[in-house]
Amino acid sequence: MRAVFMGTPEIAAEVLKCLLTSEHEIIAVVTQPDRPKGRGKELAKSPVKLVAEEHGIPVLQPERVKAPESVAELRALAPDIILVAAFGQIVSKEILDLPKYGCINVHASLLPEYRGAAPIQWAILDGKEKTGITIMRMDEGIDTGDMICTIEIPITEEETGGSLHDKLAAAGGPLLLSAIKQIEDGTAVYTPQNHEEHTYAKMLRKELGKLDFTEPAEKLERYIRGLNPWPSAYTYKDGKMMKLWSASVSYEKFEPCPCGTLVSVEGGMLWIMTGDGVLQIKELQPEGKRRMTSEEYLRGYPLTPGVVFGS
Repeated sequence: MRAVFMGTPEIAAEVLKCLLTSEHEIIAVVTQPDRPKGRGKELAKSPVKLVAEEHGIPVLQPERVKAPESVAELRALAPDIILVAAFGQIVSKEILDLPKYGCINVHASLLPEYRGAAPIQWAILDGKEKTGITIMRMDEGIDTGDMICTIEIPITEEETGGSLHDKLAAAGGPLLLSAIKQIEDGTAVYTPQNHEEHTYAKMLRKELGKLDFTEPAEKLERYIRGLNPWPSAYTYKDGKMMKLWSASVSYEKFEPCPCGTLVSVEGGMLWIMTGDGVLQIKELQPEGKRRMTSEEYLRGYPLTPGVVFGS
């Protein structure tokens, strides 16, 4: 098939790489405009753009893909199918109706769960035991289209947002190729979603990572994993931010004390009292410093029980 690919971040780039190993012709890539990045705020190309340029594929970067001039460009390309993965813009009905085989989306959840912008992280934050990839035919809603096929991915007890992203990125391309084959040979079954069962994965904000130690330790530990590597979980000590990268949970009993209080440094970990259980910090990053184990931190910054984290 002659396909236009729409996508922006790393997960979409992995899907594109897989498509490029197939017999399908990617005639153009549509991705978000270059954005300022890093301390120098220099314009950075999206991961999808970098892959497209490496393979000599024309790149379109509209500020609004549904603008008349952008729709005209897509119409002139005359694609058989438009393939979408984490593009980051709403695709209009005019575009949905352009290709013979429609617009097919790769979504990183088991729909109708976790429609929206951050399905990978929210599956961990909410304590789910599995997630997956859904290939669907797009309609005018946000991730509401009929499903073609899915694949399940277990979520391990050590899973981070980063590790789950990589597993889903590796699964998305092959599943999309399977769906395209079904569409081509007329065997695809389009299953409507049960909209009453849908949940929404809202966009991640940096503020989401600020830990509230009145919450249960199990929930806080999931946030540390789910928000790793971005936007990261964090707290404060003496007014300075401390990022928390790895932790475990203990229900060992300690004398009653306010939530956020350091109750032990046994085993080279920071044991912090929470609303239910104790959060054992294994890896952290003080403001302006490198990432390190808690044991390394304690060698440089000896702490005694009674210190309070959170402000």
